[in-house]
Order: sequence, then C-alpha cells, then structure tokens
Amino acid sequence: MKKTLFIKNTVILTATSLLLRFIGIIFKIWLASLIGSEGIGLHQLVFSVYMLVSTFASSGISTAVTRLTAEELAVGSKKSTVKILRRSIEMSLLIAIVSAAAVFFGAEFIAQHLLEDMRAVPSLKLLPLSLPFMAVSSCIRGYFIARRNVAPNAFAQISEQILRILFVVMLVKKFAAQGLAACCAAVIAGDIMAEILGFLVLYITYCFDKKKIKNLSGRKSPPYKTVAKILHISVPITSGRYLNTLLRTGENILVPKNLSKHSLSSSQALSQFGMIKGMALPVLFFPSALLNSISTLLIPEISEAVIKGRNAVVKSATQNILKLTAVISFIFSAIFFIAGEKIGYLIYKEDDVGFLLKALSPIVPLMYLDSISDGILKGLDQQVFSFRAAISDSLIRIILILIFLPNFGIYGFIGIMYFSNFLTCFLNVKRLLKVSKARLKLSTELIFPLLSAFTVTLTANFLISRIAYYNNLIYIILLSVLSVGLYVATLFFTRTLVTVK
Repeated sequence: MKKTLFIKNTVILTATSLLLRFIGIIFKIWLASLIGSEGIGLHQLVFSVYMLVSTFASSGISTAVTRLTAEELAVGSKKSTVKILRRSIEMSLLIAIVSAAAVFFGAEFIAQHLLEDMRAVPSLKLLPLSLPFMAVSSCIRGYFIARRNVAPNAFAQISEQILRILFVVMLVKKFAAQGLAACCAAVIAGDIMAEILGFLVLYITYCFDKKKIKNLSGRKSPPYKTVAKILHISVPITSGRYLNTLLRTGENILVPKNLSKHSLSSSQALSQFGMIKGMALPVLFFPSALLNSISTLLIPEISEAVIKGRNAVVKSATQNILKLTAVISFIFSAIFFIAGEKIGYLIYKEDDVGFLLKALSPIVPLMYLDSISDGILKGLDQQVFSFRAAISDSLIRIILILIFLPNFGIYGFIGIMYFSNFLTCFLNVKRLLKVSKARLKLSTELIFPLLSAFTVTLTANFLISRIAYYNNLIYIILLSVLSVGLYVATLFFTRTLVTVK
C-alpha cells in the first residue's frame, strides 16, 4: 500500500513539476520577447535578492516540518504533529517579517551598492510583501509531504503559476512603455499576488486535512523540545542555504560586472548573464522533474526508516535513486549536446542560448546527481555536511569568477560551472554512499549507460539527418523519441535497469 502511495505521489509531483516547468519556459519566452535578455538579466538580479531572503525565512524549517511530522505520524501523537507545524509557522513568520523589513528599508542601498542598478529599486520595495505568505506556505507544504498527500501542494502550485502568469501578463503589458524598471516591478507584483492566493489555497486545505489525522497510538509526547528540535534540523540547513544563497547572490552581482571587463558593455554583460541563468539553465533542468519529485518524497520515507532502524531500506532506496538519476541524466545530457543549438533557437530564437545549452550539456549528470544527493542527505540528518560543502563551493566560485571572467569572459564562466558542479557532486555523492552504505558499480551503472546514451543519440541523429530534412521542432521530437527508445531498449536488454534488492 505504501509503495503504491509513493508511486502515486511521485506521478502527481512529476506531472505537476513538468507542467509548471513547461508553462514557466513558455512564459520566459514571452517575457524575453517583450523585455529582452537584458530585462531577464535585471529580473534575475532582483530574484537573487528574493532567493536570499526567502531562503533565510523558510528553507530549513520546511525540511524540519517534513522530517519531524513524518516521525510523529509514525510513532507519535496528533497533538504533537499539529504542534510541530504551529511552532514552525511562528518561527518562519518572525524571520520573514524581519527579512521583509530589511529589504524594504534597504532597497536603495541594495540597488545602488550591491546590484549597482537603480532600476531595481521599485522591485525591491515590492518584493518583501510576499515573504510572510511564502514562509507559511513552505511550512504547510512540508506538512503535506510528511502526510504523503502531495495533491494539495500540486493544486496550489499549479493555481499559483497560472495566476502568476495572468497577473504578470496583464501588468507588464500595462507598464511596458515605462521602461525595464517598471516591467521588472510588474513581474514582482504579479508574483506577490499569486503567492498570496497560493497561500490561501494551502491554508484552507490544511484546515480540513488536520481534522482527518487520527489519534495515533504511539508516544503521547516527543522525547525532545519542539522548538529545539526544529532548530537542530533547520539551523544548519537554513544557515547553509542562506550563506550559499548570499554567496550566489554575490556571484550573480559579480558575473555581469566581471563579464563587462572582458570587452563587453554593461548592457551586453547583463544580457549574457540573463541568457545563462534565466534562459539556458531552466531548460537544462527541465527533465529533472521526476528526480526532484522522488527526492522530495524520500525525505519522510528515509526519516521514518531511520527512526525505525531499517537500514537496509535506506541503503536500497539510495542505490536505486542514484542509479535512476544517472540513467536519466545521461540521455538528456546527450540530447542537449547533439541538439542544443537547435533547441535554444527553437525556444528563444537566440543562437547564443543554443551555444550555452550545448556547452553546458556535459554537466547535466553532475547537476542532477548533486541535487538528488543533497536532498537525501538532509533526510539522513546530514545537513551540517551539506552546509559545509555548499559554502566551500560558493567561495571557490566567487574567487574563480574574479580571476577568470575578466580574462576569458563567458568561456571562463562555463569552465567555472564545470569545476563547481564536479566538486559538489563528488562531495555529496561520496558522503551519501558512506552514510547509507550504498554502492554503485562504476562500469555497469555509470560508464556503460553514459556511453550508451551518447551512442544511441548519435545514431538517432545520423538516421534522422539521412532520411529527410526536418524543421527544428520535428527534428527535436524525432531525436528525443528515437534516442530515448533505443536507450531504454539497450538498458533493458543488458539488465542495467534491474533494481537493487
């Protein structure tokens, strides 16, 4: 029954994630056509500040809600389960309000001295309004994941995304003639309205759902103080993500600034930055929806397995998810490498985006494995290690940006991304294998699928190009379908897809 529920939730989350990412990319195409890559770059700068303060307000606490609620549902009581969420919301709200005040009153300083673009001021003034709603929503989402009920989260996210697009389209069209500053502020305003409505959907659903929690037969009260336990889990995660996001925000500020030192104007540098962060990377991460869904759902499952001492379950789950991640990432890496230029031009009508997709395609497996490993490590109470790895990576990236971008421009940044993703992937996967006692066979579970992925994609490309000439859309569809089909058949007949017992 539990396995069926896990599969059902995975399907719901994956379908939701794919839909949201598809809608998001379509929306980015429309937005890029209206405000250009420079406008996308300005929005990414403001969004970096949003990520910084929103991470501080919610990220670790949401994970704490999922882990502690899952434990209480397994061996605890209804009263303790509700108490965990209540205390988490109180803490998140307090942090969110303080963060909102800091950004609102410091908007001019941030725009002038950090972002070095005063066009960001209106957006920074609006941005804090969404933080309290976002903080509470993240806690409730953590609760529903622990409840193994992802439908409310999916419904709220889809509703929020649809409303966001409607609001942004309406507002951007209205303020388009007033320049990039007004357009960027209009996007942020649309985000705020959608965030508020998404919160209302989640909160109303939670009010009905908590009545369904049965009186559990486990311990009457947890063997820990709720606030202290929440802090034990959330502080390392929040500190890590906050410092990491702080450093990444600094990185996002430094990238266009240092690109401009390499024979580019400030406008061109901001455009290149927007192409990388706002256009190419979302496409590269699009296929990872399934993996992100599984990673999210594994946190309560692994937390429950750990508390019940079921180490074999943890080992098996870790081996299978790492194996699945590698298999999926390899084929999409190959497709982006072969067809990246056509995909970039098809989506954004930009040759430079296509170049970036092809250039960054080999690090897709590293990005996917790093992301999934980081999620599982948090379920295994390894948030302190994740904190150290993330901070080390961000510090190294900033140092390399200062050294290489003025001399090598965009090529220097691509090289930095290769090094950074290899470093974090290596550290997180190595730690995960050690903690979970999982094992991966280098030749049959990594090297063979990797070679198979590129072999079948090159074969598919050769066959399609020899049969007839197709426009970009037809070519990409045919290449993807034929490559994936040949790849799955190869792995199936060689028994590479056999799961670990």
